Amino acid sequence: MKLVYFTHSLASCWNHGNAHFLRGVLRDLVQRGHEVTAFEPRGAWSLENLLKDHGDAGLDAYRKLYPELSSVVFDPDIDLGEALADADAVIVHEWNDPWLVAAVGKVRRQGGRFTLLFHDTHHRAVSDPNAIRQFDLDGYDGVLAFGETLAEVYRRWGWGERVYVWHEAADMRLFHPPAQETERNGLVWIGNWGDDERSAELESYLFRPAQTVGLPLDIYGVRYPGHALETLARYGVTYRGWLPNARAPEVLARHLATVHVPRRFYVDLLPGIPTIRVFEALACGIPLISAPWSDSEGLFNPGKDYLVARDEAEMERHLNAVRNDADLRRALVESGLDAIRSRHSCAHRAEQLLAILATHGVSTPMEMSA
Repeated sequence: MKLVYFTHSLASCWNHGNAHFLRGVLRDLVQRGHEVTAFEPRGAWSLENLLKDHGDAGLDAYRKLYPELSSVVFDPDIDLGEALADADAVIVHEWNDPWLVAAVGKVRRQGGRFTLLFHDTHHRAVSDPNAIRQFDLDGYDGVLAFGETLAEVYRRWGWGERVYVWHEAADMRLFHPPAQETERNGLVWIGNWGDDERSAELESYLFRPAQTVGLPLDIYGVRYPGHALETLARYGVTYRGWLPNARAPEVLARHLATVHVPRRFYVDLLPGIPTIRVFEALACGIPLISAPWSDSEGLFNPGKDYLVARDEAEMERHLNAVRNDADLRRALVESGLDAIRSRHSCAHRAEQLLAILATHGVSTPMEMSA
């Protein structure tokens, strides 16, 4: 099978979480013998910011740890008919310009012999629905939505059975426990500040509890404005800046535990959708403590795979328990790892994608030779 994927960026994960999952899934498909081509637009916002902050060296971790992957940079004058001529399946991510989404759909409508899917991994369908409605999806065969509540939005928009729930997952070729354990100390949180949409929650569930119980806290991420850095300094947090996602496993391996603080949209409007950081942390074998979110789809076993703190006081109790109870840490790690290995790896999602494409008549090499 030949798969073409249009992404905002495969090379850059600077404030671009979809790159994490996409890299894992595409690499798995390559390992299975499929031909994969990723296209990303010239001047992609994420890549431009990465290069501005870190230069070409900012891409070193991606290039070193994902040698199987590369992408084709395209301009607005791309000949899509030629680019898609021999594709069996084409997926367009929602963080692309409307003109591209419409143009690929037009190729499909005018006789393109490929299955065409739209991939949505964001909250804009509920937080800014007009931003999604501007996309012309005429000609698309289906929608991949990264959670049931998002899929339901598309069903209400008329997609019916042509919308598929396709959760993110961890790339276990990269995200796994360290081969040899070393001393672990303190807490780590990897995440971007964004637009202040969870600043109060970060204080209640991370900064203040860590300070109260006396656990040092390292934070990695981007888009931290001056007032955010002042807040971190006030709580004694060590801010370490941007972290290439490919290097996250080695950072997680140095810390005792990590914390999940979901954005408000995923608590209030899109329950059941964790960020990819949850999958990646559990895959790396680090105890995870989460602020409240509704696991409405039963992806995990809360209380076993990770601990849930319903308020600030409970977060403090959990932090103390994880620090002082080695048996608790061991149990959380084992259960969280089992959840990822049994149902939430990128390999699982690649298999699901192949099954979805099969319903549209796309055959894999193995199926064709059977």
